[in-house]
Amino acid sequence: MTRVPNVPEAFDVYTVVVLRRPDDAPELPDDELEDLQTQHLAYRAELTRQGALVANGPFGDQSDPTYRGMSVFACGPDEAARLSEADPSVQAGRLSFDVMEWWVAEGSLAFPRVAGAVGSRRTMPD
Repeated sequence: MTRVPNVPEAFDVYTVVVLRRPDDAPELPDDELEDLQTQHLAYRAELTRQGALVANGPFGDQSDPTYRGMSVFACGPDEAARLSEADPSVQAGRLSFDVMEWWVAEGSLAFPRVAGAVGSRRTMPD
């Protein structure tokens, strides 16, 4: 089969978790929300220190305000889901998440703060 022009020969595949606010998120007093946010950020910082999380942050302007942030993990989807389930904001019901693989043209992204490879290199099946 002839390769389609402008389609990369290989892809770097990353595990991405998108955090979102569920419709049924519990309402909490401001002081509890502040404490929960502190716990959430501390948990994500610890995942970064452990090397499981390589890029992480909130969304700014977006078309759907339920989307709250995105993380790139240095592990597979199952492990990323397990780690995301343990997030204090997820456990409290204030956040939920979607896990997916993100395929980008090889060499498109770099993670200069990470000492090893992130993701895996794959080719599209013919």
